[in-house]
Amino acid sequence: MNVREAASLMGANVDDLGAELFDKEITDFSIDSRSVQAGELFFALSQKDYARAGFNGAFADAHRYLPEAFAGGAIAAVVRADHLARDLAKPELQQLRARLLVVDDVIVALQMLAHRVYSAWGRPVVGITGSAGKTTAKELTAHLLKSSGRQVLKSERNYNNGLGLPLSVLRMVSAGRSPSQFDVAVLEMGMSSPTHEIRRLVQITPPDVGVELLVAPVHLEYLGTIENVAAAKAELIEGLKSGGTAVLNADDDLVIKMREKHKGRTITFGIDHPADVGASEIDTTQLGLIRFRLHTPLGEAEAELPMSGRHNLMNALAAAAVATCFEITPTAIAGALRSAVPPKMRGEVLEFAAGFTVIDDSYNSNPRSLMSMVRTIAEAGGERRRRVVIAGEMLELGSEERELHREAGREIAAAGIDILWGVRGLARDIIAGAGEAGLAETRFFASATDAAAAIVDEVRTNDLVLVKGSRGVATDKVVAALRERFPLRKSQALLK
Repeated sequence: MNVREAASLMGANVDDLGAELFDKEITDFSIDSRSVQAGELFFALSQKDYARAGFNGAFADAHRYLPEAFAGGAIAAVVRADHLARDLAKPELQQLRARLLVVDDVIVALQMLAHRVYSAWGRPVVGITGSAGKTTAKELTAHLLKSSGRQVLKSERNYNNGLGLPLSVLRMVSAGRSPSQFDVAVLEMGMSSPTHEIRRLVQITPPDVGVELLVAPVHLEYLGTIENVAAAKAELIEGLKSGGTAVLNADDDLVIKMREKHKGRTITFGIDHPADVGASEIDTTQLGLIRFRLHTPLGEAEAELPMSGRHNLMNALAAAAVATCFEITPTAIAGALRSAVPPKMRGEVLEFAAGFTVIDDSYNSNPRSLMSMVRTIAEAGGERRRRVVIAGEMLELGSEERELHREAGREIAAAGIDILWGVRGLARDIIAGAGEAGLAETRFFASATDAAAAIVDEVRTNDLVLVKGSRGVATDKVVAALRERFPLRKSQALLK
């Protein structure tokens, strides 16, 4: 895509669309002036853009960083019309006026550009949402579809909001790519506020298949109740294309009710309740491997998933349900699952040469996902070993946050964990709850840095350590400290 095409699709105002500049190809699209590279189109976001788009918090005005973006090699920049006079007051920008694409709202322009690229492409979109597991389910779904011979565009990392989703779509037209190279898109769709975020996302890329993983008490600080969380997540099903397919978790009462919001085809997945796609003969005795029999409307197959935990089995069943929508056989699904890998920091099993094992699940945390991982290590087979949980405080849980942390502590104690460490803030209540339930070996650390300094001296041969937290708490520092002090087993180090 060249600059002229982008400007036209966004409806941007420019001084001279016939200028030679506008024939140049855009190499990529950026919203961060610090990482702009040669040939990229830079979107100068401002607080007004963020506020209208429903983002929580205060954000820097990127217009002040336009000189840095151009110094980094930006081919042009998208700016707000009401900031233009102020921008051009800078002498270093006056000579760059012809390279400014002027719009009323920069985020709207970004989303409009992505929508029009999507509309011209016109091939199937799989939208995935849920209170936990979105990234893993997205990776598994993309893996299954790719294994069937399809060329798949997928969300990068956890790009699932009003900025990340359009940037993911625009990968079709960056770095010399063409939309015709892709057969299907698999996109995460997230939300964190009551501002209809998912509704806007499905307007950018209306899904042909919509996946609802689960509804859990997350973002309650902004949404208030779990029912409000469910209503926000249901916007994905409400926004399905006519003739689209809803893929719903039969084991989640709030999810299965969403079938009422969709008149078209529904495929369910689950373990505990009757479902179109399910699992039986489940064997989780080996850490990092789940064996099960896969059931789909197209038949059955013996399957293996090289991950841990019931929650990851559910993510795999959701991906299998999507694959079933694309007429992929259970035998082909099972074959592809054998080569799946967990995304980094989302249940990675790390085997250390010193004889201990760490499960790195330090990307995100909420009460439901925490307990799923705790049960995973509590039930792990093999010889007797110390089960250690290092749990960061859980964020955005609203008015019930202290009780939710205490209840998590009580459940951790009841699960048979030997040692519990809490990291930062409200993790004190996790420790308090565990103490109420009789767990004696507990410690609280004010920061992940403190916990990281302690773990390298406390870890023992044969320990099984779960590190669970959110990026905001930085529990990944604990894993980093262990990896810095102790080498991985040779067989695993070759894979890392």
